[in-house]
Amino acid sequence: MPNIYRVNIPENNENRGGPNPPPKNHKKHKTDFKTMKNNTVKSLNDVEYFLNNFGRILKSIKLYKLLK
Repeated sequence: MPNIYRVNIPENNENRGGPNPPPKNHKKHKTDFKTMKNNTVKSLNDVEYFLNNFGRILKSIKLYKLLK
């Protein structure tokens, strides 16, 4: 039979539609709060920068439509 007619059947049929269990060698990592804090601050700065620029973009679009 050619490959185009074959169906890939998953080997693990126990978890159909449910969440997959963690791998057997899954190790919990320690949470580093300092890194999490730095990442959060950087994300908030990125959002603030985007929102400030978004207002400028809206003003320039309105001006463009007015001059058009």
